Amino acid sequence: MTQTNTGFHNGYIIGISFISALGGYLFGFDFAVISGALPFLRTEFLLNAWWEGFLTGSLALGCIVGCLAAGKIADGYGRKPGLAIAAIVFAVSSVGMAFSTTLSVFVAMRFAAGIGVGMASMLSPMYIAEVSPAKVRGRNVAINQLTIVIGILITNLVNYKLADIGPDAWRWMFGLGVVPSVLFLLGVIWLPESPRWLIVSGQAEKAKAILNKIGTPQYVESTMHDIQRSNAENPGKQSYAAVFAKAVRPAVLVGITLAVFQQLCGINVVFNYTSTIFESVGASLDRQLFETVAIGIVNLVFTFLAMWQVDKLGRKPLMLFGSIGLSITYIILAYLLQSGAAAGLVSVFVLIAISMYASSLAPVTWVLISEIFPNHIRGLASSVAIVSLWGAYFILVFTFPILAEKLGTYGPFYLYAVICFLGFLFVLKKVRETKGKTLEELESTFVGH
Repeated sequence: MTQTNTGFHNGYIIGISFISALGGYLFGFDFAVISGALPFLRTEFLLNAWWEGFLTGSLALGCIVGCLAAGKIADGYGRKPGLAIAAIVFAVSSVGMAFSTTLSVFVAMRFAAGIGVGMASMLSPMYIAEVSPAKVRGRNVAINQLTIVIGILITNLVNYKLADIGPDAWRWMFGLGVVPSVLFLLGVIWLPESPRWLIVSGQAEKAKAILNKIGTPQYVESTMHDIQRSNAENPGKQSYAAVFAKAVRPAVLVGITLAVFQQLCGINVVFNYTSTIFESVGASLDRQLFETVAIGIVNLVFTFLAMWQVDKLGRKPLMLFGSIGLSITYIILAYLLQSGAAAGLVSVFVLIAISMYASSLAPVTWVLISEIFPNHIRGLASSVAIVSLWGAYFILVFTFPILAEKLGTYGPFYLYAVICFLGFLFVLKKVRETKGKTLEELESTFVGH
């Protein structure tokens, strides 16, 4: 195995990061597929505003279950078994949604898909953070966000192509999810276990062998020493009581607030209800589906920008830029929707909002959640933060059709603008920079002693 002049085996690190991040691709698939399928599902199941919101949000309810299960599995049995289970759940639920004959069966299958999404959304970034040296950890965790947006883009392109095959197009949209699910499962079989989990569970020799594939003997020695010291300072069985202990509470509260903010900032309304937004300004179905593709392309381009800058500019400046930028953009977008502006002009500001989110809140929130918790509670603490994230996502996507029906499509965007401004203030006052520090060094940054 060739070692670079940085002292790390970058090819190996990036390889296992990308395989783990295939969970992000499936996350992107299940997240995006509903946008192209909704026009067909409205007809198939005669959806009203309440059911449209619940059907869309049922994914998030499954995600909550998946996160809770993943936290227990990750701390009890390792990161790798959880990733494998997520892949299997993805495959089964994709087939289940494709063959659904009633609304209740479809919602149940989308809930099951959410279990897979929830597990992957927690385990993939956690795994990548734990196998990545501090210098490149932000970039590597952002690979997970990259695969999410690739999943969104490819899914939107496939939906756009399938839209013309007839009223059953939605079945193909969901059923094709089985292909990346199987590829992900095959990749997970090859992955090594997280060395940090192995040390915490008393398997130091196995951890040492994996760390030797990642970096130099000096890196291996210092990393093992830091992890063992952290483990010695925080012995005992992990529990949710430990997650909310006084010493770690500051980190947990920051993690939960960032997770909730990433969702209540409102951007996922744009991803999930693209057709609803553009229908309100008179766009045709073909134009609505085309806009989902444009959103996917911009999302991908600006995710690359975030990956390039997250270890240079740092986490906090990107979060501040994104939150205040979204606040201003939403006010303009709400005004355009309220005044019945042309679809092209609305599209410009929708894409500006997507670019700001993709280069800031989208990847950086996942990076911070994977970094700020101590080793001994990282699995459970991450699950608490990400459960909060998915709970906020459910509230967001469930309420949007109802609010849009009551207030007009533009109304909720004024609310999201206020939330983004409040998020800006929170990041400014409470979030500390984490770039370039080891996970063990960050314990003293976010955790009180």
